[in-house]
Amino acid sequence: MAKNDQAVTKEPGRLKQLWQIFNLTRETDKALIPLLLLTLIAPIGAGVALALVVASGSILTLILYITTGVLLALLLTLVVLGQRAEKTAYEKISGQPGAVGAVLRSALRRAWQASEFPVAVNPRTQEAVYRAVGKPGVVLIGEGPKSRTKKMLEDERRAVLRAVPDIPVHFVYVGPDAGSTALPKLNSALRKFKHTLRKAEVLAVSHRLNSLQRGNSLPIPKGMDPSKVRAPKPR
Repeated sequence: MAKNDQAVTKEPGRLKQLWQIFNLTRETDKALIPLLLLTLIAPIGAGVALALVVASGSILTLILYITTGVLLALLLTLVVLGQRAEKTAYEKISGQPGAVGAVLRSALRRAWQASEFPVAVNPRTQEAVYRAVGKPGVVLIGEGPKSRTKKMLEDERRAVLRAVPDIPVHFVYVGPDAGSTALPKLNSALRKFKHTLRKAEVLAVSHRLNSLQRGNSLPIPKGMDPSKVRAPKPR
């Protein structure tokens, strides 16, 4: 049997991934190193202090408390690194066409149905409208200045209501205007809307709208990919 001539590209190991994430994040996040030092030192110090107070000469208890402190320190460090890396990634792509699509692809929970591709695009200025369907109903997200995306959102609202009448339709603006939602906070903004649909209804509405959707595309912006910056979960 002939060998496959194509070279197999191996993904970097977990330690290498962590090192890459750390280096990419610390370039712009000056608070990263102090925070990581704090998450490492504080739990270990607390574990040692508790061990000395509680152990009462028991070597096993001493080892148990210190080990717990070390494990907690590693867990907190991974969590903080992942959160800071994700925030940095969003800040790097914020303002670029397709940035909202990157968030929808990587950060939305499974309860939502959304695509990284917009449902409407202004080909001249690159403003876009994205759609997410979840238990609150349909959320239309305008990417760009509100003055230029508002009409696009209203047009898309009418299209949605023609396809699925009586469904709640909400607007979210992601852009440079005061009061707009910052890109890293888009996911939390979607969660603030009141739930009105059941899971089966979410799927039905999403399938109905997808069947009528016209093709639009914007490239995912270059830079750190938010879907790849999270620290690997410890086993």
